[in-house]
Amino acid sequence: GRTLSYDSSSSYGYSPFYNKATITSVAIGDNVTSIGDYAFYGCSGLTTIEMQNVKTIGQYSFYSCTGFVDIVIPDTVTSIEYASFAKCSNLISITISKNISNIGRNAFESCTSLKDCYCKSTTPPSFGGYVFLYNATGRKIYVPAESVAAYKSADGWKDYAADIVGYNFETGEIVE
Repeated sequence: GRTLSYDSSSSYGYSPFYNKATITSVAIGDNVTSIGDYAFYGCSGLTTIEMQNVKTIGQYSFYSCTGFVDIVIPDTVTSIEYASFAKCSNLISITISKNISNIGRNAFESCTSLKDCYCKSTTPPSFGGYVFLYNATGRKIYVPAESVAAYKSADGWKDYAADIVGYNFETGEIVE
């Protein structure tokens, strides 16, 4: 496998990494604030990604990256666009930025192994439809304990109210 650095100084139609199964890890350059649409689409060998200053994860950017098992989306990220992590079928756990303000439609759709989603934001981000469609049976969405009621009543999130669980991100404990 290869580690590549990604620099979005050029504007991508299809990125040079599109459907490259041989890439195993990617370090996003510090100057990159947006991961382009389709950037790592179909990179089935990709298991790790480092991103320091990214704010936006574009549409389909990690679509069908079946090598992902556990992803932490750093606190710099404010927007996850349409279908960005859809069909990541081996993804079990995802932790989402405390500064997230938007999660696009179908973002984690058909992540059929996804059991644990940790959303650190105290304010429920705006939320498209079908975000968690076709996840693992019994998938839970862990949110800050003080925000459970807000999430359970927020547009989009309320469709998953039964799956929303209070969580203390400091101690790593579930709060009933």
